[in-house]
Amino acid sequence: MTLRTHLFGIATALSLAACTSTPTHYYTLIAPATSAPASTAQASFQFEMLPVLMPVQVDQPPVVVRQGNGSLAILENDRWGAPLGDEFHDALTGQLERRFGLRDLAGLPKQGDQPVLSLRTDVRRFESVLDQYALIDVVWNLSLSNSGAKRQNLTCSSVIRQPAGVGMENLVLAHQHAVSVLADTIAKTANDWARQGGARCPASVQ
Repeated sequence: MTLRTHLFGIATALSLAACTSTPTHYYTLIAPATSAPASTAQASFQFEMLPVLMPVQVDQPPVVVRQGNGSLAILENDRWGAPLGDEFHDALTGQLERRFGLRDLAGLPKQGDQPVLSLRTDVRRFESVLDQYALIDVVWNLSLSNSGAKRQNLTCSSVIRQPAGVGMENLVLAHQHAVSVLADTIAKTANDWARQGGARCPASVQ
């Protein structure tokens, strides 16, 4: 066998391997805009979404799933479209904008005659179990500030578990639904709190 024939054989083998490699799939937590009903009335405050804290174990491009023996599997061919913390931030922001009837004004000028509601979220657990369930455990803080008035704060927590069908797409859909449930909870609490001032945190487990 000549060197040229040998090199040609290697190149052919590499080419075939590349053609048969597993394709990479990209997923997002951002649900279609039609999945959450838009608010019929605008909230009585301005809204800003602050950065999200996400556990370092899962805050990476590949999807990380929990296995039955307590280990984690990093799925290199199943990836988030953006860092998971950013995905969660953008997904929750979009859901809340629709429920409040407002745009997120984080980093933008605010009107001085309207209170500002700030939301900070700390995701304590973002658990994915393929073919079984998606779970998020989130501590969230609402802060309402008025011009010249004392800032008010309300800190709550939500544990939301959604069943997932078979396959990665259904697992991602379950996480999207969990974010939607969280948005419902936060929006209702925020609106009640802004109107009444004495609202309590909802039940933490949903």
